[in-house]
Formats: sequence, structure tokens, C-alpha cells
Amino acid sequence: MKYRQFGKLDWKASALGFGAMRLPVIDNDQSKIDEEEAIRMIRYAFDHGVNYIDTAFPYHAGNSEYVVGKALKDGYREKVKLATKLPPPIVKKAEDFDKQLDTQLKKLDTDHLDFYLMHGLGKERWAHLSDLKILDEADKALADGRIRHLGFSFHDDLEVFKEIIDAYDNWTMCQIQYNYMDIEFQAGTAGLKYAADKGLAVVIMEPLRGGALAKEPPEGIQKLWASASEQHTPPAWALRWVWNQPEVSVVLSGMSTMQQVEENVASAEMSEPGNLTSEQVALIEQVRDEYSKISPISCTACEYCMPCPNGVNIPAVFKAYNEGYIYDDHRMARFRYRQLPEEEQANNCEACLECEEQCPQELPISEWMPKVHGWLGPKPK
Repeated sequence: MKYRQFGKLDWKASALGFGAMRLPVIDNDQSKIDEEEAIRMIRYAFDHGVNYIDTAFPYHAGNSEYVVGKALKDGYREKVKLATKLPPPIVKKAEDFDKQLDTQLKKLDTDHLDFYLMHGLGKERWAHLSDLKILDEADKALADGRIRHLGFSFHDDLEVFKEIIDAYDNWTMCQIQYNYMDIEFQAGTAGLKYAADKGLAVVIMEPLRGGALAKEPPEGIQKLWASASEQHTPPAWALRWVWNQPEVSVVLSGMSTMQQVEENVASAEMSEPGNLTSEQVALIEQVRDEYSKISPISCTACEYCMPCPNGVNIPAVFKAYNEGYIYDDHRMARFRYRQLPEEEQANNCEACLECEEQCPQELPISEWMPKVHGWLGPKPK
């Protein structure tokens, strides 16, 4: 495992961090984590040098923190740094900060958090927490040791990102979405460099764009990868691209299988900044251009839009639609779409716009729904 300087801290983080958002589940139910397998995977990562794990209060319907806490038993807690996140929508008044923090400490069965992040900050969430003076409450938790360092995860535009960084002197880290497809999305490359220049550690989420960059690519992209002078899997290329940036401190991967853990740990051996040649960087730029032509909906399956009040399984709907286009396979896309229960299909959307208010990608979800159902739904009689 390779290690990187973590901002201004006297500590080096593993290049690969374990994201506990996509743990293995039972019966495809995200609330039912396969605890034995998840713990086995997490500890394998720790045993192979990973020293940073990231979870959050809502992951796996609130159960991720419990499982992470169990994985940290048997001496592992002392070996790694633990990060979780405060969910701003739950905080209605300043006093809620302490209540929520103590709840999460109990779930994780620990007396402190190495990193506590304000979750999914954007303009509205930042204004909400600022009005409640939540950072004053956080400072108290820093002083009493329940939190060792404070940070935030982010989903909004670059100017909001800069505003949040500049508003508070005690940020240690930030977490941004970043991959070779999203260089100008949200904080993007400019935000990565801005935060690093301010001395913040920058933790990367969605390096594989919700798994989209890990799948078997369409023929045109396969040919591009095949033209490389040395061969790697698509996820390895994607991870190497992010690690190539010297400002990156940790790259999180939300791993769902032991095979993914093993492959990502192996890929981390090629994680030094500048690990790509100029020819390889140019090749990835070609892949980016090709993907941009064929993926119509930029959904990362983060599930912030869920649950839909009308029952639509938004990530699954978009996945079927995108895969139909990316892989040029309308028949299979229709088959997968129609495997969804009727109440989860796109025609149940009533354009209430609640999902759009939560979507980090700012997708016009309600506009896509009739298009998706028209293409993938039952054929007109």
C-alpha cells in the first residue's frame, strides 16, 4: 500500500480508503447488510494497508455505521482513522448536534471520531447549518475530544465550495466527487487545487462514477483501452487517473465484493502522483470524450433521491436507460427495466420535484421519467 500526506496533519493516509456506502447486501435489500462478508472485506483491506474508512449516518438505511463499528473491533480501531458524517436535514436546532453526534458514536461503538464531516454541503445546507451556528457546537466537540478533526463532503458548484472553505479556519479536510469524467463538475479540478492550496486534505468519492467506469465498456471504448501500451482493467485506469493528481489525499472506493477489494488494493500499488505517462493521460482523455457522447444521464446511483414519495426506483430506472444506450442493447435494457415492480417504474413519477432538490448531480429527473418509460416501458398496443 502507498501512503500520502493528509493535508497539514502529521499523518499519512493510505492511497485507497474504504467507502462503506455499497457494502454487500442480502436479497438485494440495501438495509440488510451481509455483515459477515462486509466485515471480512473491511478487515482484508485493513490487513493490506488501508488505514482510512468512511461511512455516514444514512448509508444502508442507517445500518452502515453499526457494521463498521463491528469491523473495528479486535484491535482494528486503533489501527485506522474513522470518518462519518452529520446529516444536516436531521439538525433542526443547535442542540441537535450533540444528540446526533452521541448517537453516531454509540452506533460505531467508539468514544471519538477521527473525522466528522458535514454531509453533502451545498448552498442551502451550508446556510442552514450556518444559521444554527453548528460550527460553534462542533468546536465544543473538538475541544472535548469526541471529534479529532472536522471536514465536509460537498455537492454544489465551485463558488459555493470556495465560500465554505474560506468561512471556517478549522477545516482539516473536504470530500469531493472527482473522476476522469467529472473534471469540471461541482468542485472539479479547480476545487481540488483550491482546497489543497489552502492546506486541506482532499478525499475523493465516486472515483468510478458510481461504478459506471468499472463496467465492461462499449466497443469503441474497449478499442481505446486495447490500444494502450500496457493493459489494465477499466477501474484500475480510473483509479490511477485520480491518484495521478498530487493534490489527492485519499481515494474512496465503495466496494461490494471481495474481488473488488482485492483488485483495488492491488491497483493501489500504482498510486503515486504522476504514475501516468503523457500518452496514458491522452488516452484517458479520449475515453472521456467517447463516454460523453454515449451516456445520456449522469446518474451516479448515490441514492440521495431516495426514497421517492411515489415509489419510483430512480437509480434503477436510470441505470437501465443508460446501459441501454451505452451498451447499445435496447432489448436487455427493456428486460431489466420490466423486471422492476410496476410501482417502481418511471410512469409513477408525479413530478413533485422532491428528488431534484436532493440530487447532487442536479439532474432534471422529472423530465427524464416519461422519456425513460416511453423507451423502456411496455410497447403500445
